[in-house]
Amino acid sequence: MNSSANIGILTVSDRASRGEYEDKGGPAIRDYLERVLASSWVAKAVVVSDDQHTIEASLRNLVDVEDCCLVITTGGTGPAARDVTPEATEAVCEKLMPGFGELMRKVSLEKVATAILSRQTAGIRAGCLIVNLPGQPKAIAECLDAVFPAIPYCIDLIGGPYLETNEDQIVAFRPVKK
Repeated sequence: MNSSANIGILTVSDRASRGEYEDKGGPAIRDYLERVLASSWVAKAVVVSDDQHTIEASLRNLVDVEDCCLVITTGGTGPAARDVTPEATEAVCEKLMPGFGELMRKVSLEKVATAILSRQTAGIRAGCLIVNLPGQPKAIAECLDAVFPAIPYCIDLIGGPYLETNEDQIVAFRPVKK
């Protein structure tokens, strides 16, 4: 594909959205994607507060207006009252992809017992995969390492652009054609 793929990076944080806290999650996602993607892509980065309607509107905009094939969120996946990213994701998606959250929690539980409190999920809206990640930069890389091999093929299956990976970093799974 000759044109660049649009990839949304949505940071959900009351403090970062008010400028009281430096967004570290969004840049961690961007750094990760720069390292693992060989395809041309453009980041569509947004920082919003922990408000379900705002998150839903941002997800809709990234998919429906910005034409993202992948949106990765960070933050808002815990058990606190303001943590509503999974609810917003579920509200805008036509299909849920629970295996992403299951695998991310499994990998995170190998590192920290409190990973059981995380509610990451994933879903599909139109031709876009939305994946929720925790807010900690270290956890972002661990979770993406676990699920990213399946992301390019998932995007293939939903009609998105062909994403190639730097195979010395991540090998994307695609079935062998006979």
